[in-house]
Amino acid sequence: MKNTTKNPMVNKIAIFLLLIMAMTFTVFAGEAEAGEVSNMYATFWSLVPPLVAILLALITKEVYSSLFVGIVVGALFHSNFNLKQAYLTIFTNQTDGGLLAKLSDSWNVGIIIFLVILGIMVSLMNKAGGSAAYGEWARHKIKTRKGALLSTFMLGVLIFVDDYFNCLTVGSVMRPVTDTHKVSRAKLAYIIDATAAPVCIIAPISSWAAAVAGVVDGVNGLDLFIRAIPYNFYALLTIVTMITLTVTNFDFGPMRLHEWNAQNNDDLYTTDARPYADTTEGVVKGKGKVIDLVLPVIVLIICCVIGMIYTGGFFDGASFVDAFAGCDASVGLLLGSAGALLITFLLYIPRGVLTFHEFMSCLPEGFKAMVPAILILTFAWTLSGITGLLGAKEFVAGILASNVGMFQILLPVIVFLIAVFLSFATGTSWGTFGILLPIVVPILDPTSEMLIIAVAATLAGAVCGDHCSPISDTTIMASTGAQCDHINHVSTQLPYAFTVAAVSAVNYVLAAWIQNWMINLPIAIVSMVATILFIKMIYGSKGQRA
Repeated sequence: MKNTTKNPMVNKIAIFLLLIMAMTFTVFAGEAEAGEVSNMYATFWSLVPPLVAILLALITKEVYSSLFVGIVVGALFHSNFNLKQAYLTIFTNQTDGGLLAKLSDSWNVGIIIFLVILGIMVSLMNKAGGSAAYGEWARHKIKTRKGALLSTFMLGVLIFVDDYFNCLTVGSVMRPVTDTHKVSRAKLAYIIDATAAPVCIIAPISSWAAAVAGVVDGVNGLDLFIRAIPYNFYALLTIVTMITLTVTNFDFGPMRLHEWNAQNNDDLYTTDARPYADTTEGVVKGKGKVIDLVLPVIVLIICCVIGMIYTGGFFDGASFVDAFAGCDASVGLLLGSAGALLITFLLYIPRGVLTFHEFMSCLPEGFKAMVPAILILTFAWTLSGITGLLGAKEFVAGILASNVGMFQILLPVIVFLIAVFLSFATGTSWGTFGILLPIVVPILDPTSEMLIIAVAATLAGAVCGDHCSPISDTTIMASTGAQCDHINHVSTQLPYAFTVAAVSAVNYVLAAWIQNWMINLPIAIVSMVATILFIKMIYGSKGQRA
């Protein structure tokens, strides 16, 4: 069912914000000098800019202006409401948080180029007819919606080396299959997102394991990461939730409307916001073969893995595991995707699948397809940078450090909730566990099971907040991979993520009491399945789909 209802509050909110900004500039401009420390540094106010952006995005359903308003608010706070300094903070590189600074950061540039190359490869596979051929093949091999959903889930689990790579690859490969079986783009985005960070954070050979190992001093970081996997309840229970929802053919919250609409009205988008609806025009039928999609994807996976271990020193003598632990994911993915693009050229052109002119025309087409994701990512990086300038992480870390003496049985759940909030507000899980793990690890006995539980709670909370946050780069890429409106993805995913988070929080209290993963993990799984079945019972027959 297509929603044509307009939100009358959007214009009023926009006008109100402009008036407030104008009055703020008039009253406060010129009160602070450049270089002056913000009066709001490391206070609760440091968390206000991302919260403003998140709330505006959910209310107005418009992500670009919401992120920019959050950036403006943060810049004003950072400059003590000095108009000139706020302007320079946003648009120059005089601080690490501005637009220019973020766009000149080599890590960010590497991710942007990786996005563009993947967009080009998707355009190539569409024009070559590989996507259409694969969709036709999958239509005969995958007979049911459950099969399409479970196949998407399994592919997401298999591509565990990096969450960015996971989001875009799974979406490109599985969209033709899920579209055939009338799976809404919101549901596809949820599956992609839920098999990205939650899977990477429990995969010992991944860029995430490398990041965790790199921020823990005094102990074997990789060993600690592996021992924490059975206690990483949010990641594990997210997977359990996906399987349970698929097997029981059940959805709840806003996702239920999207799925009902896809199955009954053949509308995969539901709302008027459908930024990728016209991309199907580039899909060519009857020209290519299945190999024209499958082989480039396999080559892409192999090349990206090689690129990542290359940056980690594998070819200089480092072991495979150590190479992953020391890799530069941004550079590795860029090198791998560029190599895959060159091989795709050799696959298509000599066989006559595409002409040279057709191949070259896909370059700007692929770039244009990624413009919405790049714009959102750029704004999200800038907002995160300005939030960092305001000392948000220091504020939250201070709260945790001042409460380490609390009753120890509550420490894991406290750490989990703090990590959720910080990651949700800043949109970064790596930044979250990067600031919290150095606080958590030293305060506990390195030989105790409680240390493992607390580390797992930190990682789980960081992934949970990142999974929920509209300003998270992984969430943005999941929307891009599924070609789903970003706000639709966020609003449909939140009820699922919050449900899993609530069950995880309860199980962290139990884990601190029992301290045995062989007992705690089965309890967590059973409690998650029981919660889903209870929600299904509340919905009753209305929650069932034909």
